[in-house]
Amino acid sequence: MVEKIAVLGAGIMGAGIAQAAARGGYDVILRDLQMHLVKDGLNTIEKTLSKMVNRGTITEEDKVKTINNIRGTTDLSDLRDADLVIEAVVENMSVKKQIFAELDSLCGANTILATNTSSLSITEIAATTERTDKVLGMHFFNPVHLLKLVEIIKGLETSDDTVQKAMAFCNEIGKRSVLVQRESPGYIVNRILLPYINEAIFVYADNRAEKEAIDTAMKLGLGMDLGPLELADKMGLDNLYHTIIGFNDEFRDSKYRPHPLLATMIRGGHLGVNSGKGFYEYNCSPDEKHDE
Repeated sequence: MVEKIAVLGAGIMGAGIAQAAARGGYDVILRDLQMHLVKDGLNTIEKTLSKMVNRGTITEEDKVKTINNIRGTTDLSDLRDADLVIEAVVENMSVKKQIFAELDSLCGANTILATNTSSLSITEIAATTERTDKVLGMHFFNPVHLLKLVEIIKGLETSDDTVQKAMAFCNEIGKRSVLVQRESPGYIVNRILLPYINEAIFVYADNRAEKEAIDTAMKLGLGMDLGPLELADKMGLDNLYHTIIGFNDEFRDSKYRPHPLLATMIRGGHLGVNSGKGFYEYNCSPDEKHDE
C-alpha cells in the first residue's frame, strides 16, 4: 500500500508532482541537491496554490493542508521510508542510473521506484537496481496541476502489482493513467506528437506557408488550443530537438529526422518561450511562462 511519497527534483515538474500528491492527502518529501532549490520548489507550489485559491478552484484551507503535507530536504536518507519515490530530475540517462542505484541500496525492499522521464528507457534505468520488478515510468505532463494524464510505462520486468499500485496512486490524486505495455521512445503522447510538430516545421522551413497560417490552420481546422509551432516554442526547441534525435537513433526511420532549421535556431539561442524567442517572440516574465 502506498502511503508516503518522495519526489526527487524540486523543479517545475517535481514541484508539480509533489503538489498533486500532497493535495491528494499524501505525506510528501520533496528533495533536491541544495536547499535553495528546495525552497524554490516550495515557493512554486505556494504561488500555484494561491492562484488556485484566487480563481476559486480550491479553498484557503485546501492550500494550507497541501503545504503542510510537504516537507523539503536535501538529505537523500530522508527518502528511506517512502513507499513510492518519483524521480523528476534532469533528462540524462547517466544521472538517472546513478540516482536509482543509490535509491535501491537506500530504500526498503517494497519501495516502488518511478521515473518521470518522457523518453528514456525504463528497462535500462531499472537494470541498475536489484528490484527491476518495482521500477516503472510515471510520466506526468506540464503543468501538472492542470493536466490529468499520467503515462504508466512498464519496463521489461516491471510487475503487474507495481503497475496496479502506481495506477491506484494516480487515481487517488485525481489523475487519469494510461498504460504503455512495452516501453518505446516517446511512449504514446510524444511518439505521436513530435512527428506532427516536426512536419509543421518542415512545412514552414520549406516556405509552404507562414508560421501564423500553419498554426491557425491546425487550430481552426482541428479544434486545437495551440498550433504546432506555438506548442514547439512552449515545449522548448532544444528539448524537442534532442527528443526527436533520440527517436531517430532508436527507430532509424526518416520520419523522425529533424529539419536542419531546428538545429540552426537552437545554435542561435532561439529556444522558445523560456529564451524569449523561438518561432515567435515572447516578453513574459519567468512566472508567467508557466502560469496556466
